[in-house]
Amino acid sequence: MPFSDDEVERYARHLVLREVGGPGQQRLARARVLIVGAGGVGSPAALYLAAAGVGTLGLIDEDVVSLSNLQRQVLFDTADQGRLKVEAGAERLSALNPHVEVRTFPERLTVANAAAVVGAFDLVLDGTDDFETRLLVNRACVAAGKPLVSGALGRWSGQIGVFAGRPCYQCLVPEIPPDAETCARVGVIGALAGVIGTLAALETIKIITGAGEPLTGRLMLYDGLAGEARTVRVAADPTCPVCGQP
Repeated sequence: MPFSDDEVERYARHLVLREVGGPGQQRLARARVLIVGAGGVGSPAALYLAAAGVGTLGLIDEDVVSLSNLQRQVLFDTADQGRLKVEAGAERLSALNPHVEVRTFPERLTVANAAAVVGAFDLVLDGTDDFETRLLVNRACVAAGKPLVSGALGRWSGQIGVFAGRPCYQCLVPEIPPDAETCARVGVIGALAGVIGTLAALETIKIITGAGEPLTGRLMLYDGLAGEARTVRVAADPTCPVCGQP
């Protein structure tokens, strides 16, 4: 499908980029990406994916915007307090790029709806802040054969990984940690959400366009206080109940 003059101008910096160009931009326009959780990670990721021209973005989140979100969830404004995150987010994304279709799911991802919601998209970006949902997203992605970009953060550090088949996210986190921390309890520096969310968007764009080497089977660990990052490999667990061999 040919791009309009407006789209050619809008995506000009992508079109001249060797690793993207016209074919890569067309792949972005045809892509369908589901963002689970319109929070600290999902907010910047959604903005950059919309700006990049991803054709269809899905937002699933049951929460409403609160004042405490605005320190890091840059998808929303002060006037959005009390509104459903997916509705306020869709409005912002459409204003940023009217060529992007935004599908909203004002609900929580559950065992009952996960297969249908995940199955409607090509790739899933998970920015949720609880292990129960992360493990559910992973199971749905493995069952549907969808790549999963997973981002998480807390305090001053964050991580980003890509899972496609084996190893899966549950190989990394076999069970929910009993002492799992939440941002509400331990805090998080706001700008860290921008770092991890933007990296999640970058990995998503790489997967869609075929550019470079995605973090498939690897985990990037970012330490904001030290200003350091390192990447480690995730080993496949042969006994994993999700992706392990039968």
